[in-house]
Amino acid sequence: MNSDKKTNGSNDNRKSKIVPLKTLVATVILCIGFSIISSAQGERNNDKKGPPSFSQLLKEMDKNEDGKLTKTEVKGPLKESFDKVDTNEDGFITEKEFEKAPKAKKGSKRKN
Repeated sequence: MNSDKKTNGSNDNRKSKIVPLKTLVATVILCIGFSIISSAQGERNNDKKGPPSFSQLLKEMDKNEDGKLTKTEVKGPLKESFDKVDTNEDGFITEKEFEKAPKAKKGSKRKN
């Protein structure tokens, strides 16, 4: 009978070691998963920092896909400063005009 008690005791000991090991593995997997998701979200948020490139604006706003932006196609701060950016006053903003346009200062707020 004494040997039975020793065997049962060692089985209980193994079970108590297995449960924390399973918990540890599950915790590590969850941490890795959250880390991957957090990293991906951070990359997406970093993409939004800074002014967009002309090609990004064309993708978003150039409705007739002519490679230029008209006042009716643009929105936001670019619409507000359209006349300043359209230096040759032909009614279009080209890539050259966009590149030469004064950039908004950091921390400047839009008018409502």
